[in-house]
Amino acid sequence: MSIIQRASAADIPTIRELAHCIWWAHYPEIISTEQIEYMLGLMYSEEALTRQLQQEGHQIWLVNAESIPVGFLSVSETAEGQYFLHKFYLEASTQGKGLGTAIFNELQTQYPDMRTLRLNVNRQNFKSINFYFKLGFCIEKCVDIPIGQGFVMDDFQMLWHKK
Repeated sequence: MSIIQRASAADIPTIRELAHCIWWAHYPEIISTEQIEYMLGLMYSEEALTRQLQQEGHQIWLVNAESIPVGFLSVSETAEGQYFLHKFYLEASTQGKGLGTAIFNELQTQYPDMRTLRLNVNRQNFKSINFYFKLGFCIEKCVDIPIGQGFVMDDFQMLWHKK
């Protein structure tokens, strides 16, 4: 049985709940409370998730451990064989046990034509950056992305190449 399953509009409440739990556990040491609240509203409202699924070409996957949702990821194809990983979140209790690596391997199975994968990660999110290094990603460039309300995402864009 796969550890990731394609999400549908019916899964949006679960994704929203996971996002709120994971973000509030992880991001207060990295970004302000105000920015967390703003970004959760911007990217994880029912309307935003529906738009991502139905109009923006995102494929959202739920991560299950023992049949319980513990995370999610979102991927879109930007060009033939080139993909962008918009989201990759796991509950803290599941991290450090090989699940993230297993998910990444499963992702490669789900997208056999994937030659490159890019993602953005906050430059202060050292735990995630180190995880991506372990998977074979490298830092491609720094990006500062204004997201509204005076907030900016200070990110690294990271790149993975299929070997």
